Amino acid sequence: QVQLVESGGGLVQAGGSLRLSCAASGFIFSIYAMGWYRQAPGKQRELVARITSGRTTTYADSVKGRFTISRDNAKNTVYLQMNSLKPEDTAVYYCNLLNPGDYWGQGTQVTVSS
Repeated sequence: QVQLVESGGGLVQAGGSLRLSCAASGFIFSIYAMGWYRQAPGKQRELVARITSGRTTTYADSVKGRFTISRDNAKNTVYLQMNSLKPEDTAVYYCNLLNPGDYWGQGTQVTVSS
């Protein structure tokens, strides 16, 4: 029953910004830690940001200072604000529960041009 629907991706020039959204349903959203992941062609999927039920946040070194994860429990939505985008940020971005983390949606494509 878990459903995760990512949106907000697109094409942006280097230095630009995007805000991704993840609409969640099928579980008690407010008590679960959530994460944003990304996967580029030929690379492993990596965790780039996470937020706990208490809204504690952590980030991968590659995005620290540029990305901000947040959540709105009333809307069952987790966000990823991405600023100062770089071409190496190009990937499909996914949200998921941190544990068990077995529910992958379709993701949303982010493409950053040089």
